[in-house]
Order: sequence, then C-alpha cells, then structure tokens
Amino acid sequence: MSIQRKANAHWQGNGKNGKGTLTAPSGIFSQTPYSFATRFESAKGTNPEELIAAALSGCFSMKLAFILQEANITPDDIKTEANVILDDGKITTIELTTRVSAAGLSNEDFQRMAKEAKETCPVSQLMNAKITLDAELD
Repeated sequence: MSIQRKANAHWQGNGKNGKGTLTAPSGIFSQTPYSFATRFESAKGTNPEELIAAALSGCFSMKLAFILQEANITPDDIKTEANVILDDGKITTIELTTRVSAAGLSNEDFQRMAKEAKETCPVSQLMNAKITLDAELD
C-alpha cells in the first residue's frame, strides 16, 4: 500500500530577514509562519526541526502501540518526546524519550519493543530515504 502526504512551503526574501509559511492540505496547519527567528531564536511560529520532532514522536508512539498490540498488550499511556539538535546548520542528534504505562509488560520485553519501534517507524528511517528533486526556474 502506498500512501502520499504533502505539505507546502512558501518563502519570501533572504535567509536571515525573509519569512515563510507552511501549509498542509489536511488543514491541521495553514500558512503557519516560519523564519530565521522561529528557527534560530524563540519567535512565535514553527520550524523544520520542530516538525521533525513532532513527526518522529508521533510515529514512534504509534509504532510502539502496534508492537505492543501484537503482543496482546494495550498500553494505558505512551508519552514520547523527540529533541532535535541542530548544531552548526546540521541535525546532529535526535534524543527520543518515552514513558509508557502498560500492565503485564516486563522491562526486558519493553526495552526490546521500544528499540524495534525506534528502528522501524517510517520517520526513523527518514534519513535513509531516497529524496528526488524536480527543480524548475520560472
């Protein structure tokens, strides 16, 4: 099964003083602002690293829930945080932290399942993805 999801970016101006918006066709975010200040300072808006963190924490949590389901375990709660670290213009590390409440699960099994979720969720595999480019100058 092939699923496609899209998002759009619109940018105006140079890197430091310009500004842009991000939009998803689902409507969950529409013309959400992003800029140098939202990425490298603390201005209101979003940034690519924050979106990557949201995507990874959500993907990991759902994948872990499916792995637990396969073991006939229904978690009461899965809370996951992804901390994306951008150093000198490069994402160097993503720290993934999860806290799970689930009855009947040993720590050994949990650690194995969490590791499997980290290694197999689609967003975790993103950095190994094939990225194509169609570039056109208007």
